[in-house]
Amino acid sequence: MNWDTVIAFIPLAVLIFGALATKRIAEMMILASFLGAVFLYGKDFFSGYIDMIYQTLSDESYQFVLIILMGFGGMVKLLQESGALLGFGKFVHKFATGQKKPMVISWLMALIMFIDEYLSTLAVSFSMKDVTDKNGIPREHLAFQSNTISACFCVLIPFSSWTAFNVGLISDEGLAYSDYINALPFMLYPILMVVICFLLDIHLFPKVGTLKGSYKRVEDGGPAFLEESTQSSIISIDLPENNKPSSAANALIPIIVLIIVVLIYDNDLVHGILAALVVQAVMYIGQKILTLSDFIRYFFEGAKSMVSLAIIICFAFMLCSANEGLGLFDIIISGVGSTVPPALMPAIVFLVVAFTTFATSGYWMVQIISIPIFIPLAFSMGINPSMILASIMSGVALGCNLCFYTDPVFMTSASTGVSNLRIIKTALPYSLSAALLSAIAYLVIGLSLIHI
Repeated sequence: MNWDTVIAFIPLAVLIFGALATKRIAEMMILASFLGAVFLYGKDFFSGYIDMIYQTLSDESYQFVLIILMGFGGMVKLLQESGALLGFGKFVHKFATGQKKPMVISWLMALIMFIDEYLSTLAVSFSMKDVTDKNGIPREHLAFQSNTISACFCVLIPFSSWTAFNVGLISDEGLAYSDYINALPFMLYPILMVVICFLLDIHLFPKVGTLKGSYKRVEDGGPAFLEESTQSSIISIDLPENNKPSSAANALIPIIVLIIVVLIYDNDLVHGILAALVVQAVMYIGQKILTLSDFIRYFFEGAKSMVSLAIIICFAFMLCSANEGLGLFDIIISGVGSTVPPALMPAIVFLVVAFTTFATSGYWMVQIISIPIFIPLAFSMGINPSMILASIMSGVALGCNLCFYTDPVFMTSASTGVSNLRIIKTALPYSLSAALLSAIAYLVIGLSLIHI
């Protein structure tokens, strides 16, 4: 291992070990991105760091995240101030009683909101946390499930934003939408995780680790939501005091419009959010729940509450850019092709892509880099490319589930109040178990059915 390889891993190591030791994600993210600039630009690191800021702000992916954050922040604040969330909570509470039904409903909501992981994590967490709290379900369970299955459903349902993005990438390698469909039965990790989460919801799967301890806390009379002493709030949306519930339709109709418009406009979440905001304005002002000035004021308050989260994600994008510049992606991914026999490829690709996604948080970037490497490699080795595509997408889902500084986990943390590290700690035994089973299955498939 040469010195350049060691340097490429230093910012990542500082982030991981620093965050685990201090539980201060924002500070460690800034430090790691700064170290990345130092190693990448040398004595010009100061100007280089500023260039990284400009690059991130001009990056279309970050611009998309920024618009989504501001739009969702405003939308959620309006749902709260109009009494729509309280009304929806009362409506759901009629059906969601006990410790099983609320989590099953949360699972079904995530399935319905498969279009985008941002939509799923934010909408499900914000709308269900009061319901789960009232039924004595630890907030950690809702946070873990929302974060986990949002990515898994986006991978498994072939009409999501992830699918659209991935099909565009594989088309450059000679594959088509039908090849993605053929890969779905072999996307083992996301399939296992959505099943495990459902079985946990109906109490047919054992609770272990942090989740078991959380349920024990509630059973012993402790709170459903445990505020951690070292935790600082990522967003600052507070529930309005003395707010009266309005009709549940005031929450349901904007969300339904959002989903329909997203589907009409080729899975573009920005179109959906803007349409939902227009519907909220018509409904809330028309019912005289809010005045026009109230509507504008609450929208800006909600958007402002997302500023801290947007800044943290900006530094995450900067770190991802530095990792790419230092060659971390190539070191991890490109080194696999020349050393792995065909029979081991599905299992190795799954594990390498998962580790790369975990290490870099760049789940979009990992797809961009890994597909042009592994799909042609599959053709050259005589491997079914749909099998390798399934391994890639399973690895991306696993890495996204376990990365504690990727934007979906930040959003889940923001909307549930559970720290990102605690979310990952809760998920760890389940995700690692599913990963182990998936790796074994890919190994068996590789040894027996690789040419089918």
